[in-house]
Amino acid sequence: MNIKQKHCGWITIIGKSNVGKSTLLNQIIGKKISIVSRKKNTTQNHITGIQTKKHYQYIYTDTPGFIFNEKNHEITYKENIFFNILKNSTLIMFVIDHIFWTEKDNIVFNKIKKNKIPIIIIINKIDKILNKNVLLPFIDFIKNKTDAIEIIPISAKKTENMMFLHDIIKHYLPKNSHFYPKNYITTNSQIFTISEIIREQLILFLGAELPSIVKVEIEELKTIKKDQLHIKALILIKYTRQKKIIIGNNGEKIKKISMISRYNIEKELHKKTHLLLWVKKNISR
Repeated sequence: MNIKQKHCGWITIIGKSNVGKSTLLNQIIGKKISIVSRKKNTTQNHITGIQTKKHYQYIYTDTPGFIFNEKNHEITYKENIFFNILKNSTLIMFVIDHIFWTEKDNIVFNKIKKNKIPIIIIINKIDKILNKNVLLPFIDFIKNKTDAIEIIPISAKKTENMMFLHDIIKHYLPKNSHFYPKNYITTNSQIFTISEIIREQLILFLGAELPSIVKVEIEELKTIKKDQLHIKALILIKYTRQKKIIIGNNGEKIKKISMISRYNIEKELHKKTHLLLWVKKNISR
């Protein structure tokens, strides 16, 4: 009996905030598993997305955007978990914002290359480059600046060059048994998914009024019968004044946030949902 060799690898996605890492992961997996926002540091925890195509399994990790200490331009390791993940990576996807290569990009690249793990540089948002003639010279500039194994221009939002990127990644997957069942697309727990759905609505509705580092904690999750969920979620704030921002006049904002969050939870989990949101100061900070 001829059994085909399986391939499996871990691909870590890193880059500054707002370069499109979460959008890229969602497009690759074909499902929204990481929330997307224009606000910095929207992704607070690493998100795992799994894609299995026949004998190939790709395990992607979307990491929070790296944060710098502005005084000395050093990376603050405690707030950047991706360095702890890199050691087990097969491949690193270093995402940059179209034709911008900053000193911070340079610092991070020089740090991660010490792990001696192959790095693909992804030039994202090429749909925003009006003069495409500047792209090739920029690629040459990156080639001279780094020792990346590949430099690939894409538009994750417009799915431009995504198939080409997939074929490149496939080439680097080692022979390995699959780590997850073929129907898995994420390791996100149900509680984590619910909290992220609520947090996304907070970011969308409140914009600049509230920092994206606001946390959501699921205090209670009960299944009533087989098709109903009762959820109590805490919105943890740093300052008491933020409570008024979230609640709004006569509770208008929190009602809208609750209504749309409930709709999205029902859509995701296919269960009728009763959602109670409670704003509370995070005394553990």
